[in-house]
Amino acid sequence: MSSGEKDGVGMRVVVVGGGIGGLALGAGLRRRGFEVAVFDRDTDVAETGGYHITLDERAQSALKDLVEPKIMQRLLASGSALRLRERDAFWDRRGRLLGHGPDLSDSASIDVDRITLRMLLAEAVGDGLHLGCNVSGVGHDDHGAPQVRFTDGAPVSADLVVGADGTHSVVARHLAAGPTNRPAGIIGFSGRTLRRDLSPGEQQRLRPRSGLAIGPRGGALYVGFLDPVGNTALDAPELRMSVTTGPTYIWGAMFPKSTSIDSLRDLRGGELQDALLGRFRERGWAEHTLEVIAQADPHSVAGFRFNTASTRAEDLAPWPAGRITALGDAVHATPPTAGMGAGAAIRDAASLLTHVSAAADGTTTLTDAVDHFEAGMRQRGSDVLTLAMKTVRWILATDTALGAAATVVSTPILAAAARLRNPARGPAVG
Repeated sequence: MSSGEKDGVGMRVVVVGGGIGGLALGAGLRRRGFEVAVFDRDTDVAETGGYHITLDERAQSALKDLVEPKIMQRLLASGSALRLRERDAFWDRRGRLLGHGPDLSDSASIDVDRITLRMLLAEAVGDGLHLGCNVSGVGHDDHGAPQVRFTDGAPVSADLVVGADGTHSVVARHLAAGPTNRPAGIIGFSGRTLRRDLSPGEQQRLRPRSGLAIGPRGGALYVGFLDPVGNTALDAPELRMSVTTGPTYIWGAMFPKSTSIDSLRDLRGGELQDALLGRFRERGWAEHTLEVIAQADPHSVAGFRFNTASTRAEDLAPWPAGRITALGDAVHATPPTAGMGAGAAIRDAASLLTHVSAAADGTTTLTDAVDHFEAGMRQRGSDVLTLAMKTVRWILATDTALGAAATVVSTPILAAAARLRNPARGPAVG
């Protein structure tokens, strides 16, 4: 055991960042009897960006290791089961159907509001969560123990410090001596639209399913379907706490990064909504396909800059293992184009808990435990990033002269082929 390491009962862990990954880790550590403190700059866990999260079977299995069964039941009661909705759809900019995703009838995945999940995890962390704390840096104290420093407050030392502070991580930047990610090349905007607020025609086209449309010049529109009441993963109304209470489309508009697109992030509400509609119209999108944006709650519309880490496992966490580490987007910043970033952070948390517990039992040193955790995280992050960047590259490819032309020419052919495969759907719209 190296100098200053501490194993066994009484190990103290400080987590920087109270997002999904940080709270999941904090919940698991507390459940296992560790002394844990999670620090986050937010003053309210319900005040969070993002809209919904997909948790596949692996992420749910990890959560079961991290939280009490009652928390898991409340999550399932507040989640929308993918197995109860139709197969995902792919459209062109005119709203013509190009194809379908895989059969979901055997899927164990669920969608859940980000706010709902964060509130449940915060409850599991309990009084170990400290809000309104701005971390200014990390390092070591006079005894060689990892230390977290704050802009306003005394520093805190621990046996292990974990950075779960997202794409602009103070902890990961300290460890890597520089940024751990870069802009992904696309900028995203999202909002929420009640299904009942759409015209009958668009309700019929979109249906209770998620879908993606990509057009020329880099415009893409993802429309996610969320219904934790009608499509609940667990029929237990008394446990439900979802902030979504009816069929809702949670959409994401994406464009290649440019000065004009980036400037939209300074807009808010209806002004941003109108600007987004204008950008799609400039790219020739059919008016009915934009109804989901036009009918959105203006207060829900917001912009996000997507960052990405390297897809190469050997580039992730490029530091020697020690008693300061990081997880989630702090290491493998992932665009939301694969819907797997939060799930990967939860799996990171469960993996770290397993390895740190081995150190607490005395079967390994804490540094070796972190080393094994980081090795697994590198591969996990690489796998998720590779999937997410496929869609990003597809969007960027349509913004070239050749890509735009190919998109315009090929999509009507694909739409016609889709109609031939499934004539019962009737003629294409648009």
